[in-house]
Amino acid sequence: MFDRIAFESDKRRHAADQGRDSRLKALAQDFNAASYQYDYGYQWTWLGLPIIQLPTDIVAVQEILWETKPTLVIETGVAWGGSIVLYASILQLLNEGRVVGIDRTIPEQNRREIMKYPFSHRISLIEGSSIDEAVVGNVRAMVNPDDRVMVVLDSSHTHEHVLAELRALAPLVTNGQYLIVSDTSVEYLPPQTPRKRPWGPGSNPLTALRAYLAETARFETDQHIDDKLLLTYTPHGYLRCVA
Repeated sequence: MFDRIAFESDKRRHAADQGRDSRLKALAQDFNAASYQYDYGYQWTWLGLPIIQLPTDIVAVQEILWETKPTLVIETGVAWGGSIVLYASILQLLNEGRVVGIDRTIPEQNRREIMKYPFSHRISLIEGSSIDEAVVGNVRAMVNPDDRVMVVLDSSHTHEHVLAELRALAPLVTNGQYLIVSDTSVEYLPPQTPRKRPWGPGSNPLTALRAYLAETARFETDQHIDDKLLLTYTPHGYLRCVA
């Protein structure tokens, strides 16, 4: 009745099929563009804190954490802290691991909210630029030799900044773990948006990621995640470290 092997096989087949469905992918892209004016990604929380992600991306990250069991998750871009709390809550269930969050500004109120959970002892917050040499050096010093390291980049989304982050922090990702470059969907959004930002089509996380992948063979895009997500702010941005 319940054949898990067959079930998983069917899932992968359907994901691959929908990944080849250009009409379905276009509809998903149209949804992202149309819903952006309503701040759709701002409408979700994790354990009470705003997470500023699509629900599909939240679930995908949960799956990655549970599968790969990192002992150290490094994220740039803290904001309200929902993603930081997501990582820490899953690591708490795994009974190991730490989370390091980096942001230029971490308001004291946000810091208090992030540190109020029973698993907040797993969280360290660093205020400063994620490409500042001193900050990067501090983060590197927090990595233990036997850590399984995952990195999530979600701060400033300009090409120059994300490329600098990749060069500084992606080398910390260990074999079998994930590098997640968030908001690669900016490349596909119309330039007319409610909020004027220094990034957009032509200068964004995806253009930076493409440039970085031309410099290294350590990472491969997880095509299965790409195929199954459809609704995502991070197309082509889930990468597994293979070396």
